Amino acid sequence: MAVQFQGSFTALVTPFQGGKLDEAALRRLIDFQIEGGTDGLVPCGTTGEVPTLSEAERERVVAVTVEQAKGRIPVIAGGPGNDTRRSVEVARRSKELGADAVLAVTPYYNKPTQEGLVRHFAAIAEAGLPIIAYNVPSRTSVDLLPETVGRLAREGIISGLKDATASMIRALELVEATAGKLPLLSGDDFTVAPFIACGGHGVISVSSNAVPKRMKALVGAALAGNVKSAREEQLRLLPFHRALFAETNPIPIKAALAELRICGAELRLPLTPLSEELLPKLRAALSQLS
Repeated sequence: MAVQFQGSFTALVTPFQGGKLDEAALRRLIDFQIEGGTDGLVPCGTTGEVPTLSEAERERVVAVTVEQAKGRIPVIAGGPGNDTRRSVEVARRSKELGADAVLAVTPYYNKPTQEGLVRHFAAIAEAGLPIIAYNVPSRTSVDLLPETVGRLAREGIISGLKDATASMIRALELVEATAGKLPLLSGDDFTVAPFIACGGHGVISVSSNAVPKRMKALVGAALAGNVKSAREEQLRLLPFHRALFAETNPIPIKAALAELRICGAELRLPLTPLSEELLPKLRAALSQLS
């Protein structure tokens, strides 16, 4: 399908049971997303615990997501990492599995220059899938600068950007650098409304795993220019977002999904279960949105 990179996309968790992929729970989660109006699915990203997935598991998650989505909404497959050669292969396999695009994070640990980032994304583009570049310097220690994003857009290397800096100054700089022509998706649930007000096109959200209708309403109001409604929705979600990010993502969102009986809260080390003192706060925040 021709993907429109606009709206509310969900960064899917990867459900586990007994240490293995829980395919039944993943399918339930996908159906829950589609019923809630989510505009697209993003498996195998940070929220999907992709660093702990084997290549076979990553491919199976993407395959199941594509199968269950049944072409109803697009699938943006995560997986490319800090090894460019492997990232190209991951993108190629994602295309073969039926993904509509690939989410490619800036290479962590290696700390490439801006030129290295351009060449990295250009290599992945050879796989023939649209690329959503993912800038999350708080996790990678690498920052994809606005001028580099502008170059990547002008040269047709990337089809969009997920920006998780939570900076509205950065959002404006990205719009400026790309002349407003590149789809920009927020990677920070706390600032969706102001990000879109600055010229963004939507969000790749963690919280929408549990509350897809709420995030869809927030994004819809913001894109329609309804400032009052967007602000109200953002504020309504604020207690839930505080609870969701009180510990490392995806620890709290998996606990929330367990409360909703969509999937279990099981994680893979080095991530550990949600602290007992935080669970009541999460339950309370979630109940306010039910």
